[in-house]
Amino acid sequence: LAMAAAGATGQEKQLAPTLLSFFIYNPKLGPKEGEEEKKILFYHPNEVEKNEKIRNVGLCEAIVQFTRTFSPTKPAKSLHTQKNRQFFHEPEENFWMVMVVRNPIIEKHKDGKPVYEYQEEELLDKVYSSVLQQCYSMYKLFNGTFLKAMEDGGVKVLKERLEKFFHRYLQTLHLQSCDLLDVFCGISFFPLDKMTYLKIQSFINRMEESLNIVKYTAFLYNDQLIWSGLEQDDMRILYKYLTTSLFPRHMEPELAGRDSPVRAEMPGNLHHYGRFLTGPLNLNDPEAKCRFPKIFVNTDDTYEELHLIVYKAMSAAVCFMIDASVPPTLEFCRKLDGIVGPQLTVLASDICEQYNINKRISGAEKEPQFKFIYFNHMNLAEKSTIHMRKTPSVSLASVHPDLMKILGDINSDFSRVDEDEEIIVKAMSDYWVVGKKSDQRELYVILNQKNANLIEVNEEVKKLCATQFNNIFFLD
Repeated sequence: LAMAAAGATGQEKQLAPTLLSFFIYNPKLGPKEGEEEKKILFYHPNEVEKNEKIRNVGLCEAIVQFTRTFSPTKPAKSLHTQKNRQFFHEPEENFWMVMVVRNPIIEKHKDGKPVYEYQEEELLDKVYSSVLQQCYSMYKLFNGTFLKAMEDGGVKVLKERLEKFFHRYLQTLHLQSCDLLDVFCGISFFPLDKMTYLKIQSFINRMEESLNIVKYTAFLYNDQLIWSGLEQDDMRILYKYLTTSLFPRHMEPELAGRDSPVRAEMPGNLHHYGRFLTGPLNLNDPEAKCRFPKIFVNTDDTYEELHLIVYKAMSAAVCFMIDASVPPTLEFCRKLDGIVGPQLTVLASDICEQYNINKRISGAEKEPQFKFIYFNHMNLAEKSTIHMRKTPSVSLASVHPDLMKILGDINSDFSRVDEDEEIIVKAMSDYWVVGKKSDQRELYVILNQKNANLIEVNEEVKKLCATQFNNIFFLD
């Protein structure tokens, strides 16, 4: 994970933050002395010696208890030490999740020996606390709550589920590239004209009618959301799964060639590009398995268990969620393919055409003087010109980490107050950073204008708001 710091001499190396340990425990499970090991439900890395696991969990318990005396309602969120930072989260009563992250290090050489300097102030609490909360949300999306596992089969079942899920999930946490977007965990929406939007709406209505077991539908284009029938919090985490895990895994075959060889030409059937991203690979194989991932939504009140069917044609993907008590048969999958495939293919090319027309009208975007991140807390809409495309492993910010840290600091300031406000910062590197908060919306702009003064920077941001967010009311 060593990353050479930009502009550093050959002697200095910067080591990115890394995950030291991640564990889940419940203090009620091993209350007696000598039974401490029973509290531990999951521990990564597993090879750690048993007594050290017990000691680390005990220490976290002590910290949580100790801080409770000062603030009974708000338990500890994080603990800063020289070498690392610990983050605590209690998603369900008495179930604690702890993530320990090693601080970034600058490695220098003195007399031929490496000397390590820990960067204690670099990590942003809010970013990594959000990452920890998302670990829970993602677990819950595929497994339901911890309590449900306990009800299904006690501690044994819970441990199995945690092991199975986190063993894989923790490998996908790229802590060195976490930033403000992890705090928002927002959704990027695809801009559409009314006519095309109505076409999609009527397509969804038709599909839900002809495939009558569908409970919820979500529709995405180019990894951006157009329509969702799910509750916001459920959609937000499903969206993260689709865009950072499922879609990137299926990119490779698409880039190789538009045509998937799997689809044999059916006589009299219009050619279509539809295929299942979850479920059966080949519909012509009578032995094909119709297994779909299970997801759990509305876990707070109704607790629905659903099968997730993700079906894609060209750049359009549609997610059908059906009641988990009705296992989908190969026949159903074939029917879905026959109905949805051709219509989705046509719809995808419609959207693409419309999108290109709109792009031509708005003119070619030349590289502007500024980059921005926008987030709306009401509909979770997120827009960033700072991040290049997310690859499965990493979301790359195209600005220096120091600037991303300033954005995070401004965001922390915003979350402490309810009023609208604006913060303007001049960074060491001649960049200006502007944060605006207005009625549930936040906008962060980075300007690269060396000799600009405050008044000019303000004007630039006003211009940006006028061009990019003309229909959004930003208070001055």
